Amino acid sequence: MTAPLATYPLSALREAGRMFALGATLSGMAFRRPFQVREFVEQFWFIASVTILPTALVSIPFGAVTSLQVGSLTQQFGAQSFTGAASVLVVIQQASPMIVALLVSGVAGSTICADIGARTIREELDAMEVLGVSPVQRLVVPRVLACVAVAFLLNGLVSVVGVAGGYYFNVMMQGGTPGAYVASFSALAQLPDLYVGEAKALLFGFVAGIVAAHRGLNPRGGPKGVGDVVNQSVVITFLLLFLLNLVITGIYLQVVPPKGG
Repeated sequence: MTAPLATYPLSALREAGRMFALGATLSGMAFRRPFQVREFVEQFWFIASVTILPTALVSIPFGAVTSLQVGSLTQQFGAQSFTGAASVLVVIQQASPMIVALLVSGVAGSTICADIGARTIREELDAMEVLGVSPVQRLVVPRVLACVAVAFLLNGLVSVVGVAGGYYFNVMMQGGTPGAYVASFSALAQLPDLYVGEAKALLFGFVAGIVAAHRGLNPRGGPKGVGDVVNQSVVITFLLLFLLNLVITGIYLQVVPPKGG
């Protein structure tokens, strides 16, 4: 029992290194000719079609809960005028990129992992390599770039829907003032808050696509192994996203001073 347990850290580091190497390889091949435009468009449309509605539906209650909670706290401190700004900062900086990334990885990432994993166990990728076709450039690159593009665009949708939902619930259910809610945006919010949210969405979409592709390229145990790597890809992606969000937020708060600070 001791020997296998001792190999777990090394195995995890080895897998992390392979995943990093795949990301570096993909970055080098991203815009190398020939670029699979048709595959990219098809994957983009598929990912967008299966994530737009769930993302919008999730962002409404999330924005509402955030606004209600922040509004309740600001009322206790007598700072109701800052409810709008605080709610918008939470939605744009934290909630929006995470919602998009979790849905993209859970819906699109699992599909990508299952598709590539099925191709791997059927030895289609080996056949492509024999024919001189790179499986990474042909299959992985357009799928990962589609995840990045969809995550970037969906982040804007979630931000708008989340802020609108928070505005409605704060004004209608907590008796907030519409003018004060909107005017408070300029009190605390600033453009770098929007930039960091979009940057997070890009990075999270890239990570979700890389993890899904990496696990799909390395299934074990036949068809059952494909199901296992799909579950693993979702769990690994969630853990990485929360860790990256913590690191990026910490760096951002140190580099970009708060408005008026």
